[in-house]
Amino acid sequence: MQVQNWMSKDVVTVDEQTPIIEVMHLLEEHDIRHIPVTKEGKLVGMITDRDVKEASPSKATSLKAQELYYLLAEMKAKDVMKADPIVISPDQTMEVAAVKMLEHKVTGIPVVTRAGDLIGIISQGDVFRVLISITGIYQGGVQFAFNLEDRSGTIKEVANVLREEDAQIVSILSCIDTADEGYRHVFIRIKKIPEEKLQRMIIRLEQDFMLLYVIKDPLQEI
Repeated sequence: MQVQNWMSKDVVTVDEQTPIIEVMHLLEEHDIRHIPVTKEGKLVGMITDRDVKEASPSKATSLKAQELYYLLAEMKAKDVMKADPIVISPDQTMEVAAVKMLEHKVTGIPVVTRAGDLIGIISQGDVFRVLISITGIYQGGVQFAFNLEDRSGTIKEVANVLREEDAQIVSILSCIDTADEGYRHVFIRIKKIPEEKLQRMIIRLEQDFMLLYVIKDPLQEI
């Protein structure tokens, strides 16, 4: 899944000389948390709502309202922005975007072409959308979790049983980070099926595999 297919393309930007008061208004008006800062059309920095709050005078200050307004009016985007922000190219994967956010502790990354042109932005919300998409939770309300040997063919063995029971598989995900050495945790989501058939399937799966749990996701309660 490439960044270019999930990024927000209508990016709100400001010039480095934009007054910070205007930046504050843009954040509120567009209900966003990040604004890329440009200079002569090229990306030079990034401002978040947190940066603006930290740069604003404290409520406990002894300055008068007029003095506060003057300070904010004099402050520019370049005075608050984080220069040389972490960026990502449109042809990189969403997995790389998620790793960059985690490792650099940021919640949004500008998407920049190799020529340096800003064409989009990837946020935590976009990463969540990808997670929802690959898990297929909107399509299937039943998830099976297995502890399987980390060898070729084990996932296929489980999938064959599900297919024999006429279950429609929506997604298959696996993870070794939470499993013991030599094993992997596998999560298979299927579309909703009649309760009687589901219970029969569970019994069969428990006989042949290490079934950790079966969960019906209550989306109607969200």
